[in-house]
Amino acid sequence: MKLYTDAGGSGADLLVLLHGLGATGGVWTPLLGLLPSRWRGRWFLADLPGHGESARASRYFAEDAALALGEALKNRTQSGGRLVILGHSFGGTIALALASGRYGVQPSVVFGVGIKLIWRDEEIARMRAFASQPAKRFANEADAWERYSRVSGLFGLTPPGSPVAARGISREEGAWRLAMDAAANDPGRPAFTELRAAARCPVHLARGGRDPLVTLEDTRALDAGATDLLAYGHNVLVESPETVWSWVEMHL
Repeated sequence: MKLYTDAGGSGADLLVLLHGLGATGGVWTPLLGLLPSRWRGRWFLADLPGHGESARASRYFAEDAALALGEALKNRTQSGGRLVILGHSFGGTIALALASGRYGVQPSVVFGVGIKLIWRDEEIARMRAFASQPAKRFANEADAWERYSRVSGLFGLTPPGSPVAARGISREEGAWRLAMDAAANDPGRPAFTELRAAARCPVHLARGGRDPLVTLEDTRALDAGATDLLAYGHNVLVESPETVWSWVEMHL
């Protein structure tokens, strides 16, 4: 699968950054600004399948994305170097899948921030309904950016068209639409307990202290050492990349 990717840095260690459902790899822009002085290694990010400028897929379960990312990563790791994966929200679910080593690469350590762990039947049904609907088109670019900022959880956190929101919308047949494939709204129902049990490397989880999508109790059911990342919301990686990276550094 053709994925939009970006990479930088130097060294044997590789840090992989995975964004959440509805967003793009642009959400990691604030954290990338910290890496030159805080990370002695390379970094890699991708737009997930069906997001941003990456190709669309026939299905969007975490395991499917893990397979595509494993293929993209298998020639990027270096002997003796660590493979560190940091995923946000649904990207954290994909990171958990990759932790098993079943997808062509074996991470050294996996981090997940803000993974929504409890999915009620009505929430699954609503997501599947979104996935079955045609993409909404906007005559006005500004309206498309506002829609994207709300879908991605970035509303009020970054200006429309900023690097953080990069590749969030696209122009098609004279109109604007979200770049995300509507079908990607159906990520299935991840089996978190099974994913955690299959991990073959350390796994560390956290949430923004004011994240309405996941509680600390839920998170500690998978990682007894999980922590709140201060008074931030679901997109703590945009609100305070320093907080996220300081947490990661504690476990490296």
